[in-house]
Amino acid sequence: MTELREAVVCAPVRTPVGRYGGALAPVPAQALATTVLTALLDRSGLRGDAVDDVIVGQCYPTMEAAPIGRVAALDAGLPVTATGYQLDRRCGSGLQAVVNAAMQVQTGVSDVVIAAGVESMSNAPYYTEEGRRGLPPTALVLHDALSRGRERAGGRFHPTPDGNIGTAETLRREYGISRQRQDAYALQSHRRAVAAQEAGAFDREIVPVTVPGRKGDLTVSRDEHPRADTSLEALGALRPALGRSDPDATVTAGNASGQNDAAAACIVTTPERAAALGLTPLLRLATWAVAGVEPERFGIGPVPAARRALERAGIGFEDLDVLELNEAFAVQVLACLDEWGIEDADPRLNPRGSGISLGHPLAATGVRMLATLAYELHDLDGRWALETMCIGGGQGLAAVFERV
Repeated sequence: MTELREAVVCAPVRTPVGRYGGALAPVPAQALATTVLTALLDRSGLRGDAVDDVIVGQCYPTMEAAPIGRVAALDAGLPVTATGYQLDRRCGSGLQAVVNAAMQVQTGVSDVVIAAGVESMSNAPYYTEEGRRGLPPTALVLHDALSRGRERAGGRFHPTPDGNIGTAETLRREYGISRQRQDAYALQSHRRAVAAQEAGAFDREIVPVTVPGRKGDLTVSRDEHPRADTSLEALGALRPALGRSDPDATVTAGNASGQNDAAAACIVTTPERAAALGLTPLLRLATWAVAGVEPERFGIGPVPAARRALERAGIGFEDLDVLELNEAFAVQVLACLDEWGIEDADPRLNPRGSGISLGHPLAATGVRMLATLAYELHDLDGRWALETMCIGGGQGLAAVFERV
């Protein structure tokens, strides 16, 4: 076997993150994906005929764009020679698209791959599996894909009837994490995201989205989810989602991630091919790892995944300049920090906010985090970054990047 080639990341971009039912709700997933791919080509100057493959993560697809990687490639004007596919590793789908692209480049299967993630949770489908067998005598049942996915990701033997919120409360009990600590962390996330917005830190990574409307087009160029007006008092006034069934419940809409709409993309290639195409690499993928944990406590998945990735890279947490840990729930972040021995307010941790403040458009999140991470690492003049996230159904995914 020939030696593996080096894989680098170039030109990461993303759309703004929209609220559930917010400004981006009228835009279907394939249009969000097409928008970010078109902007990626325009900003980078990458020739369409140089693209070998397009990999797009998506957790809640419909058959309006199947597979969305190929459909978005064609709709963005790429030639028919640019192939495409979609994948689903739940919350890790976007990052998985990046590491899949890297593996294709490292092994010589591809020279230039676009890796992306997209989610329009505002347009997640309702569906039925009964209609093709004739209408039932009572009623045709429609399932909400969003709820169903959270309840069924653990399969037959690991049901999670209370969804991801129930698993977050499991970690709260296991690690003894208080509501006050969760709310304080959520406030920190919003403050960091708002500060980054006001400083223009996201301007390099965000591409605007044109939203058609009856009164004319609307251009969305700013994340909707960060709350500049939130406070500990406001967060403390929110009711726990499972409060009726669990008097000790702590997870609220304020200390959990949102349901959101967004797309993000980057170019993965070799340093030599990047130079030939006039691209500037920002990151090198050093290594990555995936790990499985109990679906009932999926939020702890980053712990074994990060351990494996850092061991493979030959570095430790003390060597990291940036630690991007997706905030599915504050309690999940805090449980991971307790395992790692890292302080809640560590400045390396999500310096510009994450899922609680910026939102969590599932399959887009991994590439959104990568775009933010790439610029954070350069702005901080750092060398090493870890991106990691928990995954519904009981997995953790982690990747170590080095600044180029």
